[in-house]
Amino acid sequence: MNANFTEIHAAADFLGPGAIEVPMYQTEITDMVRRRGLFGQRIKQVPATGHPSRYFEETAIPSPTAAGGFVDPRNIVAPVVTPTRVERSVPLKALVAQINYNLFDMELGQQQSQFAYLQAKDLTDTVDGVLRTHDIALWNGTDTSLSAPTTTQYFGAANQIAAGGNSLTIGAADSIVDGLKSTVAKMLSNSSFGVRPTAIYANPVLLDLIDREAKTEFNAVLNTREIAAGVSVKTLSTQAGELPLIPEWTLPYTGVPGSGSAVLPAYIVTEEMIEYHWLSDPNPRVFQLGVPGSLASQYVVVKFGGLVVKGADYAHYQVLVDR
Repeated sequence: MNANFTEIHAAADFLGPGAIEVPMYQTEITDMVRRRGLFGQRIKQVPATGHPSRYFEETAIPSPTAAGGFVDPRNIVAPVVTPTRVERSVPLKALVAQINYNLFDMELGQQQSQFAYLQAKDLTDTVDGVLRTHDIALWNGTDTSLSAPTTTQYFGAANQIAAGGNSLTIGAADSIVDGLKSTVAKMLSNSSFGVRPTAIYANPVLLDLIDREAKTEFNAVLNTREIAAGVSVKTLSTQAGELPLIPEWTLPYTGVPGSGSAVLPAYIVTEEMIEYHWLSDPNPRVFQLGVPGSLASQYVVVKFGGLVVKGADYAHYQVLVDR
């Protein structure tokens, strides 16, 4: 047989008297691919002031010390006080992706009418892919400085909180629940800042360990709270109230839990102090490029912005759990 031709039975499922069966497919593509995380949907979205985006942080109010503030009421000499403010900045980063549609393949698909929605789905999935990369980098971005960027990625929230210096390690034999509760109490006892943590983020594996510990050690069933439409999570009773235990699949852990060498991180955060500074639009934007000589349709998805964890050294805490 000539090599330029293919026999019909190469594509047919069955050939027989009065029957030729050719492959057919469901018009819907099975799709359970994970897309967005919760963290990026709960933090504040604010417009950037420029590049870098700048703000001021007040680190102390203008108050006299106990020794200098109290004076003889008949010989009043007022001490001079001044507020303490620090200039901060957030570098903006660029996140892009491009998808090309070949003219021949698109027209062939339209003529077959089997996956009529595929072009729109692929473009939507590209936008979702940009948001997925964005959500992963919100926690795990590899940059190491807000004032002097070292990489093109975000300075991840996990690294910013760790760089703030507030970190606790819960040993393999220690209670996770007690460690988290005591850490929240320590944050609230800060005499310089009015800290009020709002959530605890961790990998679902660590949250499962917390849930099981609460049942076995304290004979307690954790309450639940709805934190987004159709999303309910367990809560932990602390001195700051019932804090939601939010499962975040983007937070990695090392080792095998139960082996004694696994390290599972949790982050106690004040969400209103975490901001994403966006340029032009908080959502990804889609641009259609001019059609080149190849006649391919080209779309570019773009997102500009930067993440800042304000008060990283007092409003948030990293807790490392050994198990």
